Amino acid sequence: MTIRENVALAPLTTLQVGGPARYFAEAHHEEEVREAVDFAKTRNLPLFVLGGGSNLVVSDSGWPGLVLRIAIGGLISESSGNAVLFTVGAGYDWDGFVTQAVAQTCAGVECLSGIPGSVGGTPVQNVGAYGQEVAETIESVRALDTRTNEGRIVTLPRPACGFRYRSSIFNNEERGRYIILRVNYRLRRSDTPTLRYADLQKHFSDLRTPLSLSAVREAVLQIRRAKGMLLVPGDSDSRSAGSFFKNPVLTAAQFQDLATRATSKGLEIPSYPTLDTQHKVSAAWLVEHSGFAKGFRLGAAGISTKHALALINPGSALARDIVQLKDAIQQRVQSEWGVVLDAEPVFVGF
Repeated sequence: MTIRENVALAPLTTLQVGGPARYFAEAHHEEEVREAVDFAKTRNLPLFVLGGGSNLVVSDSGWPGLVLRIAIGGLISESSGNAVLFTVGAGYDWDGFVTQAVAQTCAGVECLSGIPGSVGGTPVQNVGAYGQEVAETIESVRALDTRTNEGRIVTLPRPACGFRYRSSIFNNEERGRYIILRVNYRLRRSDTPTLRYADLQKHFSDLRTPLSLSAVREAVLQIRRAKGMLLVPGDSDSRSAGSFFKNPVLTAAQFQDLATRATSKGLEIPSYPTLDTQHKVSAAWLVEHSGFAKGFRLGAAGISTKHALALINPGSALARDIVQLKDAIQQRVQSEWGVVLDAEPVFVGF
């Protein structure tokens, strides 16, 4: 495996900011992942695993150790009755997998169309959108355990992954321990899509013909394009890390405080119950009602003209500009609404 030095990371991310990696390697096979881990361990180098580069902010100083880009490909499907098991390499393009699933009339990921990045990143964040999340279909994750001397490869069934809203053991309690190699998704053989999300229900409200997976996929792509959430060459609105803030999940007491603040301003909080005693609140609504409208600019960084949650690099922003805007939004939202917004992207080298 080739180890390169001083490799620019910004071009490998959708936000296109950040400095270089001191060392860089790309793994196309599982054994190369072991080699890279050994290289980092023997030289006492910090290791960062890079996938599609769609959900991270790299610092201007870059990464002082080894960046390992996972490029393990391959997609295999195996049918068993009404179910189809897809075994997909961690470096496989996520939307490419969704395209294959829909083409094979397999339901379960159609609403996750158009999300940039690679398959290996989806279990980490428990990627979700438009009423679906990958925790519903992931059967198991194949990963290398970096805490073992020999780099043991393990298979983690769904319960062991600890999936929660936008989180898992991979970005929480076991952060940095596992390097995801392949993911198994169990989908159902059906052309009946999932329609839980209000935007999709509205889109198809007047449709008189039966829905299909391909129709829902196209609708999701249209909605994402309208919100600047598709990667479109030359469109600065898509030069982002996607949704930058998580939708806050509040307790009943926290939600009541928020509602009281909104009433005092003559506003009503859009929300939907997630649990008996919790409420999920729109982060985009909080951002926009804290003085950060679509198209807002702060120095060289900005907010998409299409979606309030997309912090963008209009063309010359540095990582510190993005962080400055992030901090300003978080501070204002907390001051105005008493709510702490958590950032979704991974921050590398800070």
